[in-house]
Amino acid sequence: MRSAVTGPHLPLLHSRVDLFDSTVASTAEYLKDIWPNELAGVIFEVAGLPTDVTEAGIDRWRVITPDKRVILYRLPIERLARLHRHDELHRRMLIESCVFRAVAELLGKDPWDLAPERFRHI
Repeated sequence: MRSAVTGPHLPLLHSRVDLFDSTVASTAEYLKDIWPNELAGVIFEVAGLPTDVTEAGIDRWRVITPDKRVILYRLPIERLARLHRHDELHRRMLIESCVFRAVAELLGKDPWDLAPERFRHI
């Protein structure tokens, strides 16, 4: 029987890749719950880098509308961000915002319109 490398009394190791993948997955599921018909069959992928660089710069994501695919590029999102605080919360918010913007591009909507109740303060 095998156990975790960290042993039974220490927390599991979490890498930036794990945080990125889990944040993309949870945000995608959240949006699929809100927009089930529009996002039915949409595939979310994570890649390291885009294969091509455009004149506008390095893409953070790519939306392939006919295939219903959203590809998020981990390294440009993580490395080219200018966060005012480098902690897990702000990195997670950055990743979530990229997922929101990519889905908004796919649906032809404004990112703020995807989950308006989420941002309404009581």
